[in-house]
Amino acid sequence: MKNSSTPIRRTLMSMIFLVSGVVLLVTSAAFCAYEFLTFRQSSIQQLQILSRAIASNSTAALAFENSEDAASVLSAFKSDPHIAAAALYTVGGKLFATYPQGLPAERFPAHPHSGYAFSSSALVGYEPVAEGSKQLGSLFVETDLNAMYSRMQLYGLILILVAALSLSLAYLISRRLQHRLLQPIMALASTTRAVAERHDYTVRAAPTGTYEFDLFTDTFNQMLTQIQDSEGKLRAQLSRLSLLQHITRATGERQDLPSIFQVVLGSLEENLPIDFGCFLLHDAIAKSLSVGALGIKGASFAEKLGLLPQTSVPIDANGLSRCVAGELVHEPDVAQVSFPFPQRLTAAGLRSVVFAPLIVENQVFGVLVCARRDAAAFSSGECEFLKQLSEHVALASHQARLYGALQQAYDDLRQSQHTVMQQERLRALGQMASGIAHDINNAISPVSLYTESLLEREPNLSERTRNYLTTIQRAIEDVARTVARMREFYRERDAQLTLERVQLNRAVQQVVDLTRPRWSDLPQARGAMVDLQTHFAESLPDIMGAEHEIRDALTNLIFNAVDAMPTGGTLSVRTRKATVADGETRVLIEVTDTGVGMDEDTRRRCLEPFYTTKGERGTGLGLAMVYGMIQRHSAELEIDSEPGKGTTVRLNFPAVTSSVVTAPKSKLTAVVKRRLRILLVDDDPLLIKSLQDTLQEDGHLITATHGGREGIEAFAAAAKRGEAFDIVVTDLGMPHVDGRKVASSIKGASPSTPVVLLTGWGQRLLATNDTPAHVDKVLAKPPRLHELRAALAELVA
Repeated sequence: MKNSSTPIRRTLMSMIFLVSGVVLLVTSAAFCAYEFLTFRQSSIQQLQILSRAIASNSTAALAFENSEDAASVLSAFKSDPHIAAAALYTVGGKLFATYPQGLPAERFPAHPHSGYAFSSSALVGYEPVAEGSKQLGSLFVETDLNAMYSRMQLYGLILILVAALSLSLAYLISRRLQHRLLQPIMALASTTRAVAERHDYTVRAAPTGTYEFDLFTDTFNQMLTQIQDSEGKLRAQLSRLSLLQHITRATGERQDLPSIFQVVLGSLEENLPIDFGCFLLHDAIAKSLSVGALGIKGASFAEKLGLLPQTSVPIDANGLSRCVAGELVHEPDVAQVSFPFPQRLTAAGLRSVVFAPLIVENQVFGVLVCARRDAAAFSSGECEFLKQLSEHVALASHQARLYGALQQAYDDLRQSQHTVMQQERLRALGQMASGIAHDINNAISPVSLYTESLLEREPNLSERTRNYLTTIQRAIEDVARTVARMREFYRERDAQLTLERVQLNRAVQQVVDLTRPRWSDLPQARGAMVDLQTHFAESLPDIMGAEHEIRDALTNLIFNAVDAMPTGGTLSVRTRKATVADGETRVLIEVTDTGVGMDEDTRRRCLEPFYTTKGERGTGLGLAMVYGMIQRHSAELEIDSEPGKGTTVRLNFPAVTSSVVTAPKSKLTAVVKRRLRILLVDDDPLLIKSLQDTLQEDGHLITATHGGREGIEAFAAAAKRGEAFDIVVTDLGMPHVDGRKVASSIKGASPSTPVVLLTGWGQRLLATNDTPAHVDKVLAKPPRLHELRAALAELVA
C-alpha cells in the first residue's frame, strides 16, 4: 500500500465536514450579501429623509441670505453622529453655510450635484432646497460607513459561532456513521488481504446483514470463484504454450520429415501426455492415408491396430474425410463410432481420439492422430492446442520438403544470375562507351577537319609535312575505329575475389569521370540537365575490397540515379567517415538523386533479382549486383527513398587501421556550285572554329553561334534582315536548347531551309534509323570534308 493512501475513515469525515462547511459558507454568503444590499438601501433612505427635513428648514435662511440661521439649521445634524460634513449652497452654486463650522472650504465640493451615492469610504447626498417651484439652493450631506462596518462585524461573530456549533454536530454524526459503514468494509478488506498475501482463492467473505454490503460480498465471492477457475485454465494453457514452443524450436532445428515427426510424437507422449500417437500421410490420387511415423509409446499399439509403417488406411471407409477436408475431428468415445478405424482403436484399448489435419497452402498432406485410453479425455483447450500444433508441424514439414529443392534451385539461380550479371555489365559498358565515343568524336573533329583541309588545299606542302599530315589523318581514323570497337570491349570477372587496399575517393572520382557521358551528355541529348555534385571527405581511410567490383556497383547506382531523373535534377556523390557505437571506423559512399523516388513496396523489393520498374529498358539486376558486391565485401547497404523526394543509396564499408560503328567511307565528288550562307550551331568552340575555317575556305558565308538558343536567335535576325540562311548545321547534345529544338524552330520559321544534324551520336542514330524530326540529314563526328560537301550539295540542290 502506498504511504500517500488516505484511510476511508478520514475520507468520510472530510466529506461530511466539507459538505457542512460548503453549506454554511453558501448560506452565510447569501445572508451577508442580502444584509449588505438592504443596509445600503436603508442608509440612503434614512439620509434622504434627514436631508429633506434640513433642506425644508433652510428655505428661510437662503431666501433672506442669513448665514447664521443657515448654520443653526445645519447644527441639527448633531443628532446623527455619523454625519461627517454638511453644507448649503446658493442657487448660484456658492458655498453658503457649513457643518461643522470651521471646516475649510476645500473639504466640500466646489459645486453641488444631485442624487445619493456611495464612495469608497462614505455615503454622499445632494438635496435641492426649494420653496414651491422656486429653487433656492442645494444641501450637501456626507455620512461615514461605520454603522455598516459595525453591523457586519456582529454578523461575522454570529456566523463563526454557528459554524463552530455546526461542525461539532457534524463530527459527532460522522463518528456514528463511520462505525456503521466501515465495519463491513474492513471485514471485506481483511478477506481481500488474505487473498492477496496467500494467493488463496478459496477464501470467501462472510455476509454482513446489510443488503447493499451483502450484494457486494456475493459479487466479490463470485469473482473469487471465477478467478480460481481461470487460474487453473491459465496454468494449463501456459503449460501447453510452453510445450508448443519447445516442439516448434525442436522442429526448427531439423530439415527431414522423419526426425520432425519423431520429435513431435515424443514430446506429446511425454508432456501432454497421450497414450498413442502417429502421423498419417495423405495420398490425394489414391485417396488414402499411409503411416508416416509412430511414437515410441504407440509402438505397443501398432500391431494391435495394424498400423505398421507404410500401412495404407482408406479415407472414406473410416470416416476420415472430414479431417482430410481440413477439419479438426474429436471423438470423445470411439466405441460409439461404427467406422472400422475407430473400432480398431477401441479394440486396442483406446477410447478417445483427436484427428488434426496438416495443412499447407490450403492442401492437406497429412493427419496427426492422438489417442487416450479413457473416454472424453481431451478437453477443448487440448483440442485447440493440437490444432495449433498441427499448423506448426505442417509448416515445418513443408519447409523440410522444400529445403532440398530450394537448395538446388538456389545453386541454379546463382549460376544464372552470374551469367546475367555479366550481360548487365556488358550493357552498362556499352552505354558508357556510347557517351565516351561522343566526347572522343567531339575532341578529334577539329584535328580531322584541319588535317583534311591542309592536305587538300595546300599543294605546296613539303613531302615531309604532307607525310606528317597523312600520318595524323590515319591516326584519327584509327581512333575513330577504336571508338567503334568499344562496343566489343568486355573483361570477365575474376572467379576468385581478391581483396586489396582501395582508395575510395580515387575510385569514386574515376567512376564519376567514366560515367560523365551518361549523366551529362545523354541527358542533354534528350533536353535534360543533370547537375552532379561531389563531396569527398579528406583523409578518408582505405578499405579492403575489389576495386573493379566497387566501380561497377557505383556505375550502376549512378545509372539508376540518372534514370530516376528523366527531366533532370541534382545527382550528389559523397564520401565520409563514421564511427559506430563499438568504436569501429566505417567508410560510407552516398549516391543521392532528386528523382521520382520509390514507395515502400518498391523500396522493399528493389534488391530482388529481375525486379525492375523500367519496363523493357531494365533487367532488374543492377541493384541485385550491388547487393552481391556488398555481401562479398562484408559491407552494409541502406536505401532511403520517398515518392517525389528522390533516393539515397548508402554503401557502408569497414575501414582498414567502362560501341559505335563508323560509317563506311565514300568519296563523293559532288560540290556546291554557288556561295552559301550557312548557320553553324554547336556548344564546342573548337569544333565551331574548325568548321567555320574549312567552310569559309570553300567560299561560303559562315555565321557561327554558341548553343541552341543563340542559333535560333541568329536565324530569326537574319530572316528579318532579308539575309536568310541557305542551310543550318547543328549539334544534337547542347545544354538548355538541344539540336531537336533547334531543328523544330528552324522548320517552323522556314520549312524549306535544310537542317543537318552533326553529332557524336550520329553512327548510333543511323544504325537504329532514329533520325530526329525536322532533320534532313544526319552526319557523324568527326566530320569529313567530302561528306559535309556532299550533304551541302545534296540538300541545297
